[in-house]
Amino acid sequence: MNTTAARDSELAVIPWPGLTPRLLRTEPGVEDLAGYRSAGGYQTLDDVDALLSAVELSGIVGRGGAAFPLAVKLRSVRAAWQRGQATVVVANGEEGEPASVKDRWLLRHRPHLVLDGLRLAARLVGAQHVHVYLSDPVSFNAVGTALGALDDGTLDGITVSVKVVDPGYVAGEETAAVRAINGGPAKPSDKPPRPFEEGVGGLPTMVSNVETLANLPFLHRHGAEQYRAAGTSTSPGTLLVTVTGGGRPGALYEVPFGVAFTELVAAHGVPAESVRGVLMGGYFAGLLNTEVLDVTLDHENLRRLDSGLGCGAISLITEECPVAVAAAVLSYFDRENAGQCGSCFNGTAAMAAVGAALRDGMADSEDLARLERWSVVLRGRGACATLDAATNTAASLLRNFPTEVARHLDNECPTCGDQTFRAERPFAVETVSSK
Repeated sequence: MNTTAARDSELAVIPWPGLTPRLLRTEPGVEDLAGYRSAGGYQTLDDVDALLSAVELSGIVGRGGAAFPLAVKLRSVRAAWQRGQATVVVANGEEGEPASVKDRWLLRHRPHLVLDGLRLAARLVGAQHVHVYLSDPVSFNAVGTALGALDDGTLDGITVSVKVVDPGYVAGEETAAVRAINGGPAKPSDKPPRPFEEGVGGLPTMVSNVETLANLPFLHRHGAEQYRAAGTSTSPGTLLVTVTGGGRPGALYEVPFGVAFTELVAAHGVPAESVRGVLMGGYFAGLLNTEVLDVTLDHENLRRLDSGLGCGAISLITEECPVAVAAAVLSYFDRENAGQCGSCFNGTAAMAAVGAALRDGMADSEDLARLERWSVVLRGRGACATLDAATNTAASLLRNFPTEVARHLDNECPTCGDQTFRAERPFAVETVSSK
């Protein structure tokens, strides 16, 4: 079985029953300036302090993977501006997770929503110049067209640059974005300093995910109470979710936090009983077994399973063997690491080698013991989270699929005995439809 992408090249954009979309739109094509303005976009910001308070009350957290509170990021960079320093904001649209497509979709189809959110973030931290950071040529064209349609006053005098880089898993890391905008390679750098301390041009910089910024116009128009009307008390608002696998075309949903995983699977047209496991939150958070059928999609419940929502990418494992899926993900990390840190370069290669040997029925108990030890001792090393992602994959496979692992040690996996799942970019979404 050689599955490198979602089975259809078209990505369905599906509204959630009973939820008025905040980020998605089902109309075909790219939303133009007139359409965005008619929906309430680019409203005048008269009270910056009130909007900052609304961000804090709303509980918005980042949608790029770490779920870091947006208000904390804003206040950190705003404090530098209040001390008299110039500041910068970067909209990070370099979607490194292959199974995620939501940032690309927003940039391609709702560029004005992203630019409006970027404007509001810049006002909150006092930035006069901002950057859109991406790798997708279609997104670049959409953002360029949107910027060309704006008059001088729409963005409150804030100037915008667009930085295009080659796509890559590590290219979306925040220090990689700063490094690339500064003229270097799109690879992570050592921390500290972090971007909020010293970023683009040496200035305090807020790097924020495209989807995160796209929530600010809704919050500006409707306030924190309305923002929290969807979701849960501790995970408020809505989330964009890319669903792949299960023998179905890939689809993009906007769901309220707290929706049951089984509801999402049913909406996607996949029987819950056919789900053997998932890659949750993209490749980073690792694999979950059928325990996922009992969870709701919010940060608290997934943390209890040592997992997370990450970038909102959910890949359903139905026909595939979880061991083979894990081997494919580990191999991907081996190829995609930045090649800068010995612990990551060597660690991902070693784990990928054991993963491949286990998949092919050639590993022994000593290999398994090494993989388990590496999944612990290599965690937290290196300049970025690639090695952590690999250790998450290895640890979650061993923890959540002991029966499948044991079968592979004995070379008796019924699934891989038929045909083995092999993919360079498991469950990747390659293209987006026009609606």
